[in-house]
Amino acid sequence: MSNSVITPMFQPEIETMSREEIRALQLAKLKDQVAWTYERVPWYREKMGELGVVPGDIQTLEDIRKLPFTDKSVLRDTYPFGLFAIPLDDVVRLHASSGTTGKPIVVGYNDHDLDIWRDCIARLAQMAGVVPSDRVQMAFGYGMFTGGFGLHYGLEHLGCMVIPAGSGNTERHLMMINDYQTTVLIATPSYAMHMCEYGEKHGFDWENSSLRIGLFGGEPCPPALKEEIERRMHIICTDNYGLTEVMGPGVSGECLACRDMQHIAEDHFFWEIVECELRCGMHIAEDHFLWEVVDPETGEPVGEGEMGELVLTPLDKQAFPVLRYRTHDLSYVITEPCACGRTHARMKKVRTRTDDMLIIRGTNVFPSQVEDILAGIEGVSPHYRIEVDNDNGLDHMVIMVELLPEAFSDSFEEMDRFRKQIQTKLKDTMLVSSDVKLIEPGGIERSFGKTKHVTDRRN
Repeated sequence: MSNSVITPMFQPEIETMSREEIRALQLAKLKDQVAWTYERVPWYREKMGELGVVPGDIQTLEDIRKLPFTDKSVLRDTYPFGLFAIPLDDVVRLHASSGTTGKPIVVGYNDHDLDIWRDCIARLAQMAGVVPSDRVQMAFGYGMFTGGFGLHYGLEHLGCMVIPAGSGNTERHLMMINDYQTTVLIATPSYAMHMCEYGEKHGFDWENSSLRIGLFGGEPCPPALKEEIERRMHIICTDNYGLTEVMGPGVSGECLACRDMQHIAEDHFFWEIVECELRCGMHIAEDHFLWEVVDPETGEPVGEGEMGELVLTPLDKQAFPVLRYRTHDLSYVITEPCACGRTHARMKKVRTRTDDMLIIRGTNVFPSQVEDILAGIEGVSPHYRIEVDNDNGLDHMVIMVELLPEAFSDSFEEMDRFRKQIQTKLKDTMLVSSDVKLIEPGGIERSFGKTKHVTDRRN
Protein backbone atom coordinates (compact mmCIF):
# COMPACT_ATOMS: atom_id res chain seq x y z
CA MET A 1 0.00 0.00 0.00
CA SER A 2 1.32 3.44 -0.87
CA ASN A 3 1.65 6.13 1.75
CA SER A 4 -1.57 8.17 1.67
CA VAL A 5 -1.30 11.90 1.11
CA ILE A 6 -3.17 13.56 3.96
CA THR A 7 -4.52 16.97 2.99
CA PRO A 8 -5.39 19.89 5.28
CA MET A 9 -8.95 19.91 6.63
CA PHE A 10 -11.33 22.73 5.77
CA GLN A 11 -13.04 22.62 9.19
CA PRO A 12 -10.78 20.51 11.43
CA GLU A 13 -12.67 21.34 14.62
CA ILE A 14 -15.77 19.73 13.09
CA GLU A 15 -14.18 17.00 10.97
CA THR A 16 -12.31 15.50 13.95
CA MET A 17 -15.08 15.58 16.56
CA SER A 18 -15.50 12.47 18.72
CA ARG A 19 -18.43 10.14 18.07
CA GLU A 20 -20.05 11.38 21.28
CA GLU A 21 -19.69 15.02 20.18
CA ILE A 22 -21.07 14.24 16.72
CA ARG A 23 -24.12 12.45 18.12
CA ALA A 24 -24.81 15.22 20.64
CA LEU A 25 -24.65 17.85 17.89
CA GLN A 26 -26.89 15.77 15.63
CA LEU A 27 -29.50 15.33 18.37
CA ALA A 28 -29.65 19.04 19.16
CA LYS A 29 -30.01 19.87 15.48
CA LEU A 30 -32.55 17.09 14.88
CA LYS A 31 -34.84 18.42 17.60
CA ASP A 32 -34.71 21.92 16.11
CA GLN A 33 -35.16 20.65 12.55
CA VAL A 34 -38.21 18.53 13.39
CA ALA A 35 -39.83 21.44 15.23
CA TRP A 36 -39.04 23.82 12.33
CA THR A 37 -40.50 21.43 9.78
CA TYR A 38 -43.58 20.54 11.85
CA GLU A 39 -44.48 24.19 12.40
CA ARG A 40 -43.98 25.34 8.80
CA VAL A 41 -44.81 22.46 6.44
CA PRO A 42 -48.44 21.27 6.52
CA TRP A 43 -47.66 17.93 4.84
CA TYR A 44 -45.30 16.90 7.64
CA ARG A 45 -47.62 18.19 10.34
CA GLU A 46 -50.45 16.09 8.90
CA LYS A 47 -48.32 12.94 8.51
CA MET A 48 -46.88 13.26 11.99
CA GLY A 49 -50.39 13.74 13.33
CA GLU A 50 -51.49 10.51 11.66
CA LEU A 51 -48.63 8.75 13.45
CA GLY A 52 -49.42 10.42 16.76
CA VAL A 53 -46.04 12.16 16.89
CA VAL A 54 -45.17 15.72 17.94
CA PRO A 55 -41.73 17.36 17.96
CA GLY A 56 -41.37 16.87 21.71
CA ASP A 57 -41.34 13.10 21.18
CA ILE A 58 -37.87 13.34 19.64
CA GLN A 59 -35.55 12.87 22.62
CA THR A 60 -32.91 10.52 21.17
CA LEU A 61 -31.44 9.97 17.72
CA GLU A 62 -33.25 6.62 17.60
CA ASP A 63 -36.55 8.49 17.95
CA ILE A 64 -36.17 9.53 14.31
CA ARG A 65 -37.82 6.19 13.52
CA LYS A 66 -41.08 7.66 14.84
CA LEU A 67 -41.13 10.11 11.92
CA PRO A 68 -42.59 9.41 8.46
CA PHE A 69 -40.39 8.55 5.50
CA THR A 70 -40.26 10.93 2.56
CA ASP A 71 -39.69 9.79 -1.02
CA LYS A 72 -39.67 11.25 -4.50
CA SER A 73 -43.40 10.69 -4.97
CA VAL A 74 -44.13 13.09 -2.08
CA LEU A 75 -42.01 15.79 -3.70
CA ARG A 76 -43.84 15.32 -6.99
CA ASP A 77 -47.27 15.29 -5.35
CA THR A 78 -46.50 18.61 -3.63
CA TYR A 79 -44.94 20.20 -6.77
CA PRO A 80 -43.73 22.88 -6.98
CA PHE A 81 -43.70 24.59 -3.56
CA GLY A 82 -45.80 22.40 -1.25
CA LEU A 83 -42.88 21.38 0.99
CA PHE A 84 -41.29 24.82 1.27
CA ALA A 85 -41.01 26.09 4.84
CA ILE A 86 -40.37 29.78 4.21
CA PRO A 87 -42.11 32.48 2.15
CA LEU A 88 -41.05 32.42 -1.49
CA ASP A 89 -39.84 36.01 -1.13
CA ASP A 90 -37.13 34.65 1.18
CA VAL A 91 -35.98 31.96 -1.29
CA VAL A 92 -32.86 33.13 -3.11
CA ARG A 93 -32.35 30.16 -5.44
CA LEU A 94 -34.30 27.31 -7.02
CA HIS A 95 -32.88 24.08 -8.42
CA ALA A 96 -34.70 21.13 -9.94
CA SER A 97 -34.21 17.63 -11.29
CA SER A 98 -34.52 16.95 -15.00
CA GLY A 99 -38.09 15.67 -14.72
CA THR A 100 -37.48 13.04 -17.40
CA THR A 101 -39.69 10.51 -15.56
CA GLY A 102 -42.47 12.91 -14.58
CA LYS A 103 -42.73 16.23 -12.83
CA PRO A 104 -39.34 17.58 -11.76
CA ILE A 105 -38.26 17.78 -8.14
CA VAL A 106 -38.09 21.48 -7.21
CA VAL A 107 -35.97 22.55 -4.25
CA GLY A 108 -35.21 25.96 -2.76
CA TYR A 109 -32.49 27.62 -0.69
CA ASN A 110 -32.18 30.70 1.47
CA ASP A 111 -28.90 32.40 2.35
CA HIS A 112 -28.43 30.12 5.38
CA ASP A 113 -28.82 26.99 3.23
CA LEU A 114 -26.34 28.25 0.64
CA ASP A 115 -23.75 29.00 3.32
CA ILE A 116 -23.93 25.40 4.55
CA TRP A 117 -23.78 24.06 0.99
CA ARG A 118 -20.62 26.05 0.27
CA ASP A 119 -18.99 24.67 3.42
CA CYS A 120 -19.87 21.08 2.47
CA ILE A 121 -18.41 21.47 -1.03
CA ALA A 122 -15.23 23.13 0.22
CA ARG A 123 -14.82 20.31 2.74
CA LEU A 124 -15.15 17.49 0.18
CA ALA A 125 -12.90 19.30 -2.29
CA GLN A 126 -10.13 19.64 0.28
CA MET A 127 -10.52 15.95 1.17
CA ALA A 128 -9.83 15.19 -2.50
CA GLY A 129 -6.61 17.22 -2.49
CA VAL A 130 -7.94 20.50 -3.89
CA VAL A 131 -6.26 23.58 -2.39
CA PRO A 132 -7.06 27.30 -2.62
CA SER A 133 -4.43 27.90 -5.32
CA ASP A 134 -6.07 25.41 -7.71
CA ARG A 135 -7.70 26.43 -10.99
CA VAL A 136 -10.94 24.54 -11.42
CA GLN A 137 -12.56 23.97 -14.82
CA MET A 138 -16.28 23.29 -14.66
CA ALA A 139 -17.57 20.94 -17.38
CA PHE A 140 -21.01 20.58 -15.75
CA GLY A 141 -24.00 22.36 -17.21
CA TYR A 142 -25.20 25.41 -15.29
CA GLY A 143 -28.97 25.04 -15.60
CA MET A 144 -31.33 23.78 -12.91
CA PHE A 145 -28.95 20.90 -12.12
CA THR A 146 -27.43 21.31 -8.64
CA GLY A 147 -23.94 20.16 -9.63
CA GLY A 148 -22.78 23.19 -11.58
CA PHE A 149 -23.68 26.01 -9.22
CA GLY A 150 -23.17 23.91 -6.07
CA LEU A 151 -19.57 23.04 -6.90
CA HIS A 152 -18.87 26.46 -8.41
CA TYR A 153 -19.67 28.46 -5.29
CA GLY A 154 -18.20 25.88 -2.90
CA LEU A 155 -14.85 25.90 -4.71
CA GLU A 156 -14.82 29.69 -4.80
CA HIS A 157 -15.49 29.55 -1.05
CA LEU A 158 -12.38 27.38 -0.67
CA GLY A 159 -10.41 30.07 -2.52
CA CYS A 160 -10.01 28.43 -5.93
CA MET A 161 -10.14 30.11 -9.30
CA VAL A 162 -13.24 28.72 -11.02
CA ILE A 163 -13.47 28.56 -14.83
CA PRO A 164 -17.20 28.21 -15.72
CA ALA A 165 -16.67 26.47 -19.06
CA GLY A 166 -19.97 24.55 -19.03
CA SER A 167 -20.72 21.29 -20.80
CA GLY A 168 -19.85 20.32 -24.36
CA ASN A 169 -17.39 21.80 -26.88
CA THR A 170 -14.56 19.43 -26.03
CA GLU A 171 -12.00 21.14 -28.24
CA ARG A 172 -12.54 24.37 -26.30
CA HIS A 173 -12.16 22.53 -23.00
CA LEU A 174 -8.78 21.17 -24.02
CA MET A 175 -7.66 24.60 -25.19
CA MET A 176 -8.66 26.05 -21.80
CA ILE A 177 -6.73 23.39 -19.89
CA ASN A 178 -3.59 24.32 -21.84
CA ASP A 179 -4.08 28.08 -21.90
CA TYR A 180 -5.34 28.58 -18.34
CA GLN A 181 -3.20 25.81 -16.79
CA THR A 182 -6.26 24.18 -15.25
CA THR A 183 -5.46 21.85 -12.34
CA VAL A 184 -8.90 20.44 -11.41
CA LEU A 185 -11.60 19.14 -13.74
CA ILE A 186 -15.28 18.92 -12.73
CA ALA A 187 -17.29 16.62 -15.03
CA THR A 188 -19.33 13.48 -15.27
CA PRO A 189 -16.98 10.48 -15.54
CA SER A 190 -18.37 9.62 -18.96
CA TYR A 191 -17.63 13.12 -20.27
CA ALA A 192 -14.16 13.05 -18.73
CA MET A 193 -13.53 9.81 -20.63
CA HIS A 194 -14.80 11.45 -23.81
CA MET A 195 -12.43 14.37 -23.25
CA CYS A 196 -9.59 11.91 -22.74
CA GLU A 197 -10.29 10.01 -25.96
CA TYR A 198 -10.84 13.18 -27.97
CA GLY A 199 -7.58 14.61 -26.66
CA GLU A 200 -5.63 11.46 -27.50
CA LYS A 201 -6.95 11.52 -31.07
CA HIS A 202 -5.94 15.16 -31.48
CA GLY A 203 -2.50 15.01 -29.93
CA PHE A 204 -3.26 16.39 -26.47
CA ASP A 205 -0.41 15.57 -24.07
CA TRP A 206 -2.24 14.34 -20.97
CA GLU A 207 0.92 13.14 -19.26
CA ASN A 208 2.43 16.62 -19.20
CA SER A 209 -0.75 18.65 -18.79
CA SER A 210 -1.34 20.88 -15.76
CA LEU A 211 -4.38 18.81 -14.74
CA ARG A 212 -3.92 16.80 -11.53
CA ILE A 213 -7.35 16.14 -9.96
CA GLY A 214 -10.74 15.02 -11.26
CA LEU A 215 -13.88 15.60 -9.18
CA PHE A 216 -16.48 13.57 -11.00
CA GLY A 217 -20.17 13.28 -10.22
CA GLY A 218 -23.67 13.33 -11.66
CA GLU A 219 -23.58 9.58 -12.37
CA PRO A 220 -21.90 6.46 -10.92
CA CYS A 221 -18.25 5.92 -11.84
CA PRO A 222 -17.43 2.20 -12.12
CA PRO A 223 -14.03 1.30 -10.63
CA ALA A 224 -12.63 0.21 -14.00
CA LEU A 225 -13.63 3.51 -15.63
CA LYS A 226 -12.13 5.46 -12.73
CA GLU A 227 -8.84 3.59 -13.06
CA GLU A 228 -8.77 4.06 -16.84
CA ILE A 229 -9.33 7.82 -16.54
CA GLU A 230 -6.56 8.09 -13.96
CA ARG A 231 -4.15 6.06 -16.05
CA ARG A 232 -4.79 7.80 -19.36
CA MET A 233 -5.27 11.37 -18.10
CA HIS A 234 -2.54 11.08 -15.41
CA ILE A 235 -4.73 12.53 -12.67
CA ILE A 236 -6.16 11.53 -9.29
CA CYS A 237 -9.92 10.91 -9.13
CA THR A 238 -12.05 10.78 -6.00
CA ASP A 239 -15.74 10.03 -5.53
CA ASN A 240 -18.34 12.28 -3.96
CA TYR A 241 -22.05 11.90 -3.35
CA GLY A 242 -25.14 14.04 -3.10
CA LEU A 243 -28.66 14.39 -4.40
CA THR A 244 -30.92 17.30 -5.26
CA GLU A 245 -33.60 16.39 -2.74
CA VAL A 246 -31.43 16.87 0.35
CA MET A 247 -29.05 19.58 -0.92
CA GLY A 248 -27.06 18.56 -4.00
CA PRO A 249 -23.41 17.46 -4.11
CA GLY A 250 -21.62 17.70 -0.78
CA VAL A 251 -23.37 15.04 1.32
CA SER A 252 -20.18 12.96 1.36
CA GLY A 253 -16.76 12.80 -0.22
CA GLU A 254 -13.79 10.47 -0.51
CA CYS A 255 -10.51 11.41 1.16
CA LEU A 256 -7.13 10.57 -0.36
CA ALA A 257 -6.43 7.97 2.33
CA CYS A 258 -9.46 5.92 1.29
CA ARG A 259 -8.75 6.47 -2.37
CA ASP A 260 -5.21 5.12 -2.01
CA MET A 261 -6.41 2.07 -0.10
CA GLN A 262 -8.97 1.24 -2.77
CA HIS A 263 -6.22 1.22 -5.38
CA ILE A 264 -4.74 -1.88 -3.78
CA ALA A 265 -7.35 -3.79 -5.75
CA GLU A 266 -5.63 -4.39 -9.06
CA ASP A 267 -8.24 -6.85 -10.27
CA HIS A 268 -11.40 -4.78 -10.26
CA PHE A 269 -13.62 -7.81 -10.71
CA PHE A 270 -13.00 -8.37 -6.99
CA TRP A 271 -13.20 -4.67 -6.13
CA GLU A 272 -16.32 -5.04 -4.00
CA ILE A 273 -14.67 -7.71 -1.82
CA VAL A 274 -11.42 -5.80 -1.41
CA GLU A 275 -13.17 -2.54 -0.60
CA CYS A 276 -15.27 -4.28 2.02
CA GLU A 277 -12.13 -5.63 3.70
CA LEU A 278 -10.40 -2.24 3.60
CA ARG A 279 -13.44 -0.43 5.03
CA CYS A 280 -13.07 2.57 2.76
CA GLY A 281 -15.76 4.96 1.69
CA MET A 282 -16.86 8.58 1.53
CA HIS A 283 -17.00 10.74 4.65
CA ILE A 284 -20.53 11.94 5.37
CA ALA A 285 -20.92 15.54 6.57
CA GLU A 286 -22.51 14.24 9.76
CA ASP A 287 -22.91 17.67 11.32
CA HIS A 288 -25.37 18.46 8.51
CA PHE A 289 -26.89 15.06 7.63
CA LEU A 290 -28.27 12.33 9.85
CA TRP A 291 -27.97 8.98 8.11
CA GLU A 292 -29.87 5.72 8.47
CA VAL A 293 -29.44 2.45 6.58
CA VAL A 294 -32.65 0.45 6.37
CA ASP A 295 -33.95 -2.75 4.83
CA PRO A 296 -35.49 -1.59 1.52
CA GLU A 297 -38.46 -3.91 1.97
CA THR A 298 -39.35 -3.35 5.63
CA GLY A 299 -37.88 0.08 6.36
CA GLU A 300 -36.32 -1.34 9.53
CA PRO A 301 -32.70 -0.43 10.40
CA VAL A 302 -29.85 -2.79 9.56
CA GLY A 303 -26.64 -3.15 11.53
CA GLU A 304 -23.56 -0.99 11.02
CA GLY A 305 -21.60 -2.20 8.00
CA GLU A 306 -24.61 -4.04 6.55
CA MET A 307 -25.90 -3.19 3.10
CA GLY A 308 -29.25 -1.45 2.88
CA GLU A 309 -31.03 1.63 1.56
CA LEU A 310 -29.54 4.96 2.58
CA VAL A 311 -31.99 7.35 4.29
CA LEU A 312 -30.95 10.97 4.90
CA THR A 313 -32.31 13.77 7.06
CA PRO A 314 -30.71 17.20 6.49
CA LEU A 315 -30.22 18.84 9.87
CA ASP A 316 -29.94 22.49 8.81
CA LYS A 317 -32.26 23.00 5.85
CA GLN A 318 -34.58 25.99 6.29
CA ALA A 319 -36.14 26.68 2.89
CA PHE A 320 -36.82 23.09 1.87
CA PRO A 321 -36.56 20.69 4.83
CA VAL A 322 -37.09 16.97 4.31
CA LEU A 323 -37.25 14.28 6.98
CA ARG A 324 -36.05 10.70 6.46
CA TYR A 325 -35.60 10.93 2.71
CA ARG A 326 -35.39 7.51 1.07
CA THR A 327 -32.63 7.81 -1.50
CA HIS A 328 -33.16 4.32 -3.04
CA ASP A 329 -29.35 4.11 -3.08
CA LEU A 330 -27.86 0.91 -1.66
CA SER A 331 -24.87 1.39 0.60
CA TYR A 332 -23.48 0.63 4.03
CA VAL A 333 -22.01 2.98 6.64
CA ILE A 334 -19.14 2.48 9.09
CA THR A 335 -18.07 4.74 11.96
CA GLU A 336 -14.57 3.46 12.69
CA PRO A 337 -11.75 6.05 12.45
CA CYS A 338 -10.13 6.78 9.10
CA ALA A 339 -6.41 6.97 8.34
CA CYS A 340 -6.86 10.59 7.27
CA GLY A 341 -7.76 11.62 10.81
CA ARG A 342 -11.37 12.49 10.05
CA THR A 343 -13.93 10.96 12.39
CA HIS A 344 -17.12 11.39 10.38
CA ALA A 345 -18.76 8.14 9.29
CA ARG A 346 -18.01 6.73 5.85
CA MET A 347 -20.53 5.39 3.37
CA LYS A 348 -19.72 2.83 0.71
CA LYS A 349 -19.67 4.22 -2.80
CA VAL A 350 -23.14 3.77 -4.32
CA ARG A 351 -23.05 1.30 -7.19
CA THR A 352 -26.68 0.16 -7.15
CA ARG A 353 -30.13 1.59 -6.55
CA THR A 354 -33.21 -0.31 -5.47
CA ASP A 355 -34.99 0.99 -8.57
CA ASP A 356 -32.10 0.01 -10.90
CA MET A 357 -32.88 -3.67 -10.62
CA LEU A 358 -33.96 -5.54 -13.74
CA ILE A 359 -35.92 -8.76 -13.40
CA ILE A 360 -35.01 -10.97 -16.34
CA ARG A 361 -36.97 -14.23 -16.49
CA GLY A 362 -37.34 -14.21 -12.71
CA THR A 363 -33.68 -13.37 -11.99
CA ASN A 364 -32.56 -10.08 -10.45
CA VAL A 365 -29.93 -8.28 -12.54
CA PHE A 366 -28.19 -5.00 -11.63
CA PRO A 367 -26.15 -2.92 -14.10
CA SER A 368 -23.31 -2.86 -11.55
CA GLN A 369 -23.07 -6.65 -11.86
CA VAL A 370 -22.50 -6.30 -15.59
CA GLU A 371 -19.88 -3.58 -14.95
CA ASP A 372 -17.95 -5.79 -12.55
CA ILE A 373 -18.02 -8.83 -14.81
CA LEU A 374 -16.87 -6.88 -17.86
CA ALA A 375 -14.14 -5.18 -15.81
CA GLY A 376 -12.60 -8.60 -15.18
CA ILE A 377 -12.33 -9.45 -18.89
CA GLU A 378 -9.15 -8.40 -20.65
CA GLY A 379 -9.71 -6.43 -23.84
CA VAL A 380 -13.08 -4.96 -22.80
CA SER A 381 -13.56 -1.24 -22.22
CA PRO A 382 -15.75 0.19 -19.39
CA HIS A 383 -18.37 1.27 -21.95
CA TYR A 384 -21.46 -0.90 -22.35
CA ARG A 385 -25.22 -0.75 -22.95
CA ILE A 386 -28.02 -3.11 -21.88
CA GLU A 387 -31.19 -3.46 -23.93
CA VAL A 388 -34.14 -5.49 -22.66
CA ASP A 389 -37.20 -6.45 -24.66
CA ASN A 390 -39.94 -9.05 -24.52
CA ASP A 391 -40.47 -11.35 -27.49
CA ASN A 392 -43.64 -13.43 -27.37
CA GLY A 393 -43.74 -13.28 -23.58
CA LEU A 394 -40.06 -14.10 -23.05
CA ASP A 395 -37.62 -11.50 -21.71
CA HIS A 396 -34.62 -10.96 -23.95
CA MET A 397 -31.47 -9.09 -22.86
CA VAL A 398 -28.78 -7.81 -25.22
CA ILE A 399 -25.51 -6.47 -23.79
CA MET A 400 -23.44 -4.31 -26.12
CA VAL A 401 -19.77 -4.44 -25.14
CA GLU A 402 -17.18 -2.03 -26.49
CA LEU A 403 -13.72 -3.48 -27.13
CA LEU A 404 -10.34 -1.91 -26.54
CA PRO A 405 -8.29 -1.33 -29.72
CA GLU A 406 -5.84 -4.13 -28.91
CA ALA A 407 -8.67 -6.66 -28.63
CA PHE A 408 -10.33 -5.79 -31.93
CA SER A 409 -9.63 -8.08 -34.87
CA ASP A 410 -10.68 -8.29 -38.52
CA SER A 411 -11.12 -12.04 -38.08
CA PHE A 412 -14.78 -12.96 -37.71
CA GLU A 413 -13.87 -16.27 -36.10
CA GLU A 414 -11.71 -14.63 -33.43
CA MET A 415 -14.35 -12.03 -32.64
CA ASP A 416 -17.13 -14.59 -32.44
CA ARG A 417 -15.05 -16.78 -30.15
CA PHE A 418 -14.38 -13.79 -27.87
CA ARG A 419 -18.06 -12.83 -27.92
CA LYS A 420 -19.06 -16.31 -26.79
CA GLN A 421 -16.49 -16.22 -23.98
CA ILE A 422 -17.98 -12.96 -22.69
CA GLN A 423 -21.49 -14.34 -23.05
CA THR A 424 -20.58 -17.45 -21.04
CA LYS A 425 -18.89 -15.40 -18.32
CA LEU A 426 -21.97 -13.21 -17.95
CA LYS A 427 -24.33 -16.16 -17.76
CA ASP A 428 -22.19 -18.11 -15.29
CA THR A 429 -22.09 -15.13 -12.93
CA MET A 430 -25.57 -13.62 -13.31
CA LEU A 431 -27.34 -16.97 -13.84
CA VAL A 432 -29.35 -15.58 -16.73
CA SER A 433 -28.51 -15.74 -20.42
CA SER A 434 -28.03 -12.74 -22.67
CA ASP A 435 -26.91 -12.00 -26.19
CA VAL A 436 -23.60 -10.14 -26.45
CA LYS A 437 -22.83 -7.79 -29.30
CA LEU A 438 -19.24 -6.62 -29.69
CA ILE A 439 -18.83 -2.95 -30.55
CA GLU A 440 -15.68 -1.54 -32.17
CA PRO A 441 -13.52 0.88 -30.11
CA GLY A 442 -15.32 4.20 -29.67
CA GLY A 443 -18.53 2.75 -31.08
CA ILE A 444 -20.71 3.32 -28.02
CA GLU A 445 -21.83 6.93 -27.94
CA ARG A 446 -20.30 9.03 -25.16
CA SER A 447 -22.60 11.05 -22.96
CA PHE A 448 -22.21 14.75 -22.14
CA GLY A 449 -24.44 14.29 -19.09
CA LYS A 450 -25.64 11.30 -17.15
CA THR A 451 -24.93 8.07 -18.99
CA LYS A 452 -27.93 5.84 -19.58
CA HIS A 453 -26.74 2.24 -19.49
CA VAL A 454 -30.13 0.51 -19.71
CA THR A 455 -32.95 0.68 -22.23
CA ASP A 456 -35.94 -1.40 -21.12
CA ARG A 457 -38.54 -1.66 -23.87
CA ARG A 458 -40.83 -4.04 -22.03
CA ASN A 459 -42.95 -1.18 -20.76
